[in-house]
Amino acid sequence: MKKLSLRTHAVTGAVVVAALGAGTFGAMSASASSPAAAPAAAVKADTSNRNLQQTTHLTVAAATKAAQATLDAAKKENQRISVAVVDRNGNTIVSLRGDGAGPQSPESAVKKAFTAVSWNAPTSELVKRLEQTPNLKDIPGTLFLGGGAPVQVKGAPVAGIGVAGAPSGDLDEKFAQAGVASLAR
Repeated sequence: MKKLSLRTHAVTGAVVVAALGAGTFGAMSASASSPAAAPAAAVKADTSNRNLQQTTHLTVAAATKAAQATLDAAKKENQRISVAVVDRNGNTIVSLRGDGAGPQSPESAVKKAFTAVSWNAPTSELVKRLEQTPNLKDIPGTLFLGGGAPVQVKGAPVAGIGVAGAPSGDLDEKFAQAGVASLAR
């Protein structure tokens, strides 16, 4: 048998490794194209399963529409505000800072929206509850000032709209209600 050089050994080894790799990749590709069998212990998930719950959420488009309607309502009254729309879980979907709105207003708008959806009530109503339960204001992420409005479907909260920046909570809430109303159109 003829002796092979070191270079020949290296090239031959590389070819063998490449061939084995291509064969393995081909086998994996072939098996990947065929559907995998469902595990025997798979649980059927359907709406009749009492362990599941369906919820309703606003789309980004709907949240954006509501936020823009809120800004437009404020602009008609020459008010500079920020608006936030949060989902049922309090996660921000849309936050818009209007031209000239104060630096504190975006954060306040999110907190008002979170507060409104958490209690399924306008924040102006929740301010009244502080008289009986003053420690409500200590709950993290909440802000008990007028300007938050819940978005409801069949009486259940699905989102919250919060507004901050107008000279009063009543005005903030009026603009938030304009955003809620825009979703009915």
